[in-house]
Amino acid sequence: MSTIAERRSGAGGRLSARAPAPSDETPAVDSGVEISRGRALWRTIRRKPLGAASATLIAVLVLTAIFADVLAPYDPLDADPTIRLSRPSAAHPFGTDDIGRDVLSRVIYGSRISLWVGLLAVGIGTAAGMIIGLACGYWEGRLDILLQRVMDAIQAIPGLVLALAIVAILKPSTTNAMLAIAVVIIPGNSRIVRGAVLSAKQNRYVEAAEAIGCRQPRILLSHILPNVTAPILVIASIWLGNAILIEATLSFLGVGTQPPTPSWGLMLSSTGRAFMEQAPWLAIFPGLAISLAVLAFNLFGDTLRDAWDPKLRKS
Repeated sequence: MSTIAERRSGAGGRLSARAPAPSDETPAVDSGVEISRGRALWRTIRRKPLGAASATLIAVLVLTAIFADVLAPYDPLDADPTIRLSRPSAAHPFGTDDIGRDVLSRVIYGSRISLWVGLLAVGIGTAAGMIIGLACGYWEGRLDILLQRVMDAIQAIPGLVLALAIVAILKPSTTNAMLAIAVVIIPGNSRIVRGAVLSAKQNRYVEAAEAIGCRQPRILLSHILPNVTAPILVIASIWLGNAILIEATLSFLGVGTQPPTPSWGLMLSSTGRAFMEQAPWLAIFPGLAISLAVLAFNLFGDTLRDAWDPKLRKS
């Protein structure tokens, strides 16, 4: 009997040894989805130099747009014909244009237009696409069929052609260009959100919420929406670069930002194209600004995807 008792006590000791002992240093199980995603993003940025470089470029772009009044050495609208088409120098690091305006100052102020149009267009397009995607994915049925056929019709038209048509119908301006870009963004965002909602609503916690009688708006906002925010943020960050590029294209074609407002695309279209051989700096610096901005947002979107996608995070 004593031998059996000793074996039982020994087995119990081994079992108890396997169980983790409670400790004050053990972290909380639920530290918040936002905190874990933020840590994952920070780890990914530290591991990937391109992610850190893109975040730095975005920060520089945002600070340049905010403090353009301080950073710009001259007023972007002041013209001095006596120094027209001056080469880059200490007084004018990016040179001057055909009427003597400082190119550096115009590039700095042009960042405001690009960020303003990009942020508002992506914000409007993402919000509208999110609402449509939530409705289609959760309720499905006839509403889903109707809205998705409308999205198909919009996506059947190339994005730039659609934006050009909208701006031409309304009126060439920065505001109308922003609205046109938002319309181009809506269909793709709605499809991504719809797919995420279709997947999320199959989870047990949604079924449990429905079983205890939660109302549908509460289920959408409290149980489904928080679990589809990651793809929404990723696609929005990628669309920021595309929106800047579309705005520059519309301005280049003369239907976006109108002169004399400094805009990267407008600088390429007017002086940059007219004096390409005589003064190449008029096209080089605005084009370089567009390229860096688009590249930074696209790389940052890839970093967000790598940080918040569990499959990519494991690999």
